[in-house]
Amino acid sequence: MATVGEVMSTDLITVAPTATVAEAATVMGERHVGSTLVVEGDRLIGIFTERDIVRALSQDFDAPSHPVSHWMTRDPRTASSDLPVEEALDVMLEGGFRHLPVMEGDRPLGVISMRDISRVTAERPEE
Repeated sequence: MATVGEVMSTDLITVAPTATVAEAATVMGERHVGSTLVVEGDRLIGIFTERDIVRALSQDFDAPSHPVSHWMTRDPRTASSDLPVEEALDVMLEGGFRHLPVMEGDRPLGVISMRDISRVTAERPEE
């Protein structure tokens, strides 16, 4: 059984809480990712996703100039790197989200996404 640490993305994409929705969307687009971690210093304070962009734009015409801290998910659910992938999937399905920050103590290590899980599931031989 694979662990989160074996399949997560370790290329941390982060923005400050003061970054605008437009700045975060640009970073996410350039890096081809669906989320960015919102950090103050080394501390994770939230996650900002494609869904947050859509929600922001649907609720405020001027949303691109607003800080991501207004739209992010604060104190998101997280996982440890030794969590089995199947349990991470359960957490994501239960919570209705597609990205799960992976932490070591207070420090973000990476992010596991539904895409990462589907890739490892597709590679697993039939039992």
